[in-house]
Amino acid sequence: MALFGLGKKETILTLKKVRPTVIRTQNVAKELLSIASSYDVKVDTLDFNLLDVQTYIRMNDGSRETEWEEITYDALYNLDEETQLLHPYFQIKQTYEIEIFSIDTDPFEKFKAAVGANATKCKIYLSISAGSELTYSPRFEQDLLNFINKRKIRSGILINIFDEMLQDAISKINAYVKVEEQIKYEQNETYLIAQSYEPTITTDDALLLHYDKKQKIDEHQKVDYAARGFIKSVMQDEVLIEYIKARAGKPGRNCRGEFMKPKEPETKYEPTFTVDETIKKIETDLSIEYVATENGYISFEDNKYFIKTEVDIGQISFKTTGSIASGLHSDVSIVVKETDAVKDAIGMGMSVEVSEIDIEGNVGSNASVNALRAKIGGQTHKTATIRAEKLDINVHKGSAFGKHIHITRLEHGIVDGDQIEITQALGGHIRGKEITIEVCGSYVHATASKFIEIKKMHGSENIFTIDPLLKKDLQEGLDENQEQIKLIEIDLKSLKKEMLSYETFIKDGMASFNDIKKRLLHYQKNGVKMPEAFVKKYKQFQKVQERLSETKFECKNKEEQLALLSTRTASFQDNIFDARIINRSRWVGYNELKFKLVEPPIEVTYNPEEGSMDKVFALVEVSEGEYEIKAVKE
Repeated sequence: MALFGLGKKETILTLKKVRPTVIRTQNVAKELLSIASSYDVKVDTLDFNLLDVQTYIRMNDGSRETEWEEITYDALYNLDEETQLLHPYFQIKQTYEIEIFSIDTDPFEKFKAAVGANATKCKIYLSISAGSELTYSPRFEQDLLNFINKRKIRSGILINIFDEMLQDAISKINAYVKVEEQIKYEQNETYLIAQSYEPTITTDDALLLHYDKKQKIDEHQKVDYAARGFIKSVMQDEVLIEYIKARAGKPGRNCRGEFMKPKEPETKYEPTFTVDETIKKIETDLSIEYVATENGYISFEDNKYFIKTEVDIGQISFKTTGSIASGLHSDVSIVVKETDAVKDAIGMGMSVEVSEIDIEGNVGSNASVNALRAKIGGQTHKTATIRAEKLDINVHKGSAFGKHIHITRLEHGIVDGDQIEITQALGGHIRGKEITIEVCGSYVHATASKFIEIKKMHGSENIFTIDPLLKKDLQEGLDENQEQIKLIEIDLKSLKKEMLSYETFIKDGMASFNDIKKRLLHYQKNGVKMPEAFVKKYKQFQKVQERLSETKFECKNKEEQLALLSTRTASFQDNIFDARIINRSRWVGYNELKFKLVEPPIEVTYNPEEGSMDKVFALVEVSEGEYEIKAVKE
């Protein structure tokens, strides 16, 4: 038998080794690169031992060269802040004696850690990455110190100075590794290992116009180009303008030993304007604040800032002022003087919000006015919306909302308020607590919760309604009340069922309970241990009695709540029998009167006969649960 073997070619790679080389240098990173280049090896294959470190200091103002003086390790921590470390002429440097060699074995091969710094190099951190592994050895603490110091030196960071917290960080890591013997980091960890003197940044002066607020617009939000801020409204005690004074920063020194000189502050915006008594000036070492002493809007004329409350404008439109929003409680009052019948005093799509406004002309389409008091001398477009607590409109076609509303002529508009007075109504929808109409035309729908009064009836096809739940909040209150009643009724049903079961249990077991009670007293009197079964039955019976008492108390509370809520439901329509619909003149054509009850939820209607002189109408209960609208005495 012949045996045949296959030949195998082996390649032996010979790695270049760097002969241990001792060097004295101030720049270790540069020397490592130089050695790597001369041996044609990668710099990450090299390491070094720190044999010695020497620290030198001097005061050098640049006028003449001064000698460096070596300082001891202990003396480094006693350097004075003001006269040395933070003095611009103080200098410090270190010289290292190192032995450079090729890496053979690395005990920290699986220790993924780096030494980093903040932007100013005044804080140095040891950052350990998740997955790092460490194994304990008798020299671990010293080896870790050398590991960190060597990385600091590579980065040009001074050692044995500014690093009082380093030993504490090493001790924590050492204690952890010593107990576990071998560890693997599950998450990143960071330790502060050096901290020098962070400089304080120089502050240049600045002038902040707080009153000129620019609303931040979301990129998906529609921009309102009509809101150009014609009036800059302000509130009392609001900071309008703030001048930040220039301040020189404070010097520092980073962990490389470099002095950090702050730049000189610049002064560009020192105030040259003046203010009057409506704005007070508050000055401190850091700033000057200009604060409003009253509500209004800020004005600037002849290099002077002051606060005004009254504005006269010819027209509010997209071309002139844009929309105005000074706020309801800004105390700003506007007079809009445009009276031309073919022009709008408040232009199409404009929005105005002020404390008071007098509009001598018309309010255009899709315009909105919001104020505490508003007066409109012209007419409102059918798509215009006016809101004011006290509102006076000449000719109204749009929508008006307020508390006290007076309209000279209503032309198919919408009116919603508390006390409403209309001189002449030619169609429209009116809702309020109290409604008074001087002259009523046709197609008027008026709904009130207290009364409707017509002085003269000239038209027909009108609907007059009394509704106690006219306001939305009242309707919501009733709905909530009814829901609570339903829940309490369900709870009461369940409690009464539970109470009945307890009462039955007690009634059926009372004789047995009394017998057990006598026996237990006998046992107790004679010092005999009471049977466990007797004690258990006695406590069970007692517990049922306690629960019955609690259930009765809870049931009584629920019944009181139900009675209160039922009374409240009735109160929602209490005033409906006091409500009145009044027509001071003769009824003309077809008209309809309505009264809406809450409980039961029914609607009673009545049509006055044409020509009838009956004036005052009310809801009357003619028999239990039956209601009619009848003419009554006032």
